[in-house]
Amino acid sequence: MNKWPSLKQLHYLITLHETRHFSEAAERCFVSQSTLSKGIQNLEALIGCPLYEKQDKKSPLVFTHAGEQVIKRGRELLARGKDLLELGQQCQNGPMEGQLKLGCIPTIAPFLLCDLVQALNTRYPNLHLLLREDTTANLLNALRLGELDVLILALPIDIGHMESRIVGRDPFRMVISRQQVDSIRVPIKYDDLPDESVFLLENEHCLTEHAVSACQLTDKEKINPFTATSLHTLVQMVANGLGTTFIPQMAIDHGLLENQNLVVIDPPGQQAYREIGLVWRPSSSRHLTFEQLADVVAELL
Repeated sequence: MNKWPSLKQLHYLITLHETRHFSEAAERCFVSQSTLSKGIQNLEALIGCPLYEKQDKKSPLVFTHAGEQVIKRGRELLARGKDLLELGQQCQNGPMEGQLKLGCIPTIAPFLLCDLVQALNTRYPNLHLLLREDTTANLLNALRLGELDVLILALPIDIGHMESRIVGRDPFRMVISRQQVDSIRVPIKYDDLPDESVFLLENEHCLTEHAVSACQLTDKEKINPFTATSLHTLVQMVANGLGTTFIPQMAIDHGLLENQNLVVIDPPGQQAYREIGLVWRPSSSRHLTFEQLADVVAELL
C-alpha cells in the first residue's frame, strides 16, 4: 500500500519555511517541537530526499531545491484542502454566511469597498468580510495559496486557470490643469502634447497598462519617466501644472478631483475603459457566494 504525505506534514514544513525557526514553527502549529520535527522527518522519508540543510543551530535554516519545490506545491495542496473543508461549511450555512477573505487592488479599493461593505452588511449581516488591498500580482499569488477567497481586479490580465466574472466597465478620463487646458486643442491629440508630459503609476499597478492600451497611447516619448505610487499623487502632480494623466471614472465619481483646479476631458480613441471583475479559484466550493457577491458589485458599479 502506498504511503502519502499528509496535509499536516506539509503544514509543518511550510510553517518552518515561514518562520525559519523550529520552536516558533511548533508554537504556530500548536504542537511540540519534537512532534513538528518528527513530522518533517517522516515527510523527507516519504519524498526520499532532504528538504533542508542540516547545519548547526547557529546557522540560518537553508532549504534545498527539493524542499522549495515541495513547499511551493504544498501551499497549493493546502489551498485545495481548505476548499474541501469549505464544502462542508457550505452545506451547513448559507452561501452568504461565514468569513470571506476579499482582495482588491489600490486603484479600485478606495472607491468601491466602503460602499460594498455597507451593502453587504445590510443585505447579508452574517457574512463577515476580511479585506486586503495589494497589487494584482500579490493578490493572485495569495489567491493561489488559499490566503484569499476572491479578488476584485481590473481586467483583462493573465489570471492563469482562475475563474472570473466581469461585473462592469470603468471608463478612463484624462485630467489636465486649468491653466494648461487653453493650450490644448480638444478633442485632444497626443501629438499636441509635449514630450514627457503624461504621468503614470508604477508598473506594479495594472492601471498603467490598461490606460495606455485603452487610450491608444503608443508614443512612449510622451510618457514621463517619473512614476507615482497612487492616484492621489498623480492628481497632485497634474494639479501643479506638470502635465496630464489618466484617471478612472470610478475615482472621479468618488471625489478624487474635488477642490482641485483640474479639467476632465475624453482621451483619444473610442470607449477607453477597463473591465472590473471578480476572480476566484476553480477548486473553491463557494461559487454561489461569489456569484451573489458579483451581483452586488455589479449594482454598485
